[in-house]
Amino acid sequence: MNADSPVNTAALLAPMTLRGLTIPNRIVVSPMCQYCAQDGFADDWHLVHLGSRAVGGAGLVFAEATAVTAQGRISATDLGIWTEAHIEPLARVTAFLRRMGAVSGMQLAHAGRKASCLPPWTGGARVAPEAEDGWEIVAPSAIPFSEGEPAPRALDTDSIAEIKSAFVMAARRAVAAGFDVVELHAAHGYLLHQFLSPLSNKRGDEYGGTLENRMRLTLETAEALRNTLPESMPLMVRVSATDWVDGGWDLEQTVALAKELRGVGVDLMDITSGGLVPHAKIPVGPGYQVPFAEAVRKRAGMPVSAVGMITDPAQAEAIVSSGQADMVMLGRQMLREPYFAHRAFQELGADAKWPTQYGYAVRPRKA
Repeated sequence: MNADSPVNTAALLAPMTLRGLTIPNRIVVSPMCQYCAQDGFADDWHLVHLGSRAVGGAGLVFAEATAVTAQGRISATDLGIWTEAHIEPLARVTAFLRRMGAVSGMQLAHAGRKASCLPPWTGGARVAPEAEDGWEIVAPSAIPFSEGEPAPRALDTDSIAEIKSAFVMAARRAVAAGFDVVELHAAHGYLLHQFLSPLSNKRGDEYGGTLENRMRLTLETAEALRNTLPESMPLMVRVSATDWVDGGWDLEQTVALAKELRGVGVDLMDITSGGLVPHAKIPVGPGYQVPFAEAVRKRAGMPVSAVGMITDPAQAEAIVSSGQADMVMLGRQMLREPYFAHRAFQELGADAKWPTQYGYAVRPRKA
């Protein structure tokens, strides 16, 4: 940097270290389903979609929610990591992200009762098990997501153990594929969230009833992943801070879960909300989920990321610099603006780290 270059003082643009990994800035591409994989395999779309956000300067780029079993897919076109064969095309993606200076993240997921759906642009309807693109869905209890849908099969303890094992095997494959971060998806109404919430979990065994029991599967899975991943590799967990429904999962329970997850070696909580039931009334607005992230950060004493209608560099900087969150995750805004991070560097008074192929042309010329 020469004497005329601006000094980077923005908190949003500062590196962040978790365990043995340094993330170059606090701007994260949130996991976003693309619904274009065949048999779970990443293809050129995933390479270009994720690669363009790394070219755009994001510090951490997450692949979409990636199914740990075929049964755990949201749709037949979800990305998957349930076989060794899925590793190679994903490794191609992580290699490119690394080349562009970004850190790569894998979000491991099981959709539970929200599986076996059509892609959203075709309506997103649940597909019956006997249909060509449908299969049996499972959940903690035989309660459908929406009224009128077939009830899922309630998992027995042997099936629960098999799913935990599937998460562990998927984590090993994520490491083999070159991912730098693993995130466990326990939000948005998917399987682990279904176990957490008393609205969807009516079990009478050790995985249901009390808060301790409802948290059990998420904690056991997180601990198993921590014991599987390299010591230097960060583990994150995404949770919905509230179901936005009386009597459901809420912030108090989220804080309790975060404290327990910190104890088993989770490094960061990714705080979102909703998704468990279709009738929730959610007061959507700019940064509407940030207060949940701030509460978890302060009360659980661990790093958090914030997500939800964060669309402007100044807004993102205020969230990080004020201590509401340690990182911001952008979803839809990253679809609209893959080079959001470069705009943030420019507007916050720092040098955007454009790749060489672009930088010579787009950097401001000296007078």
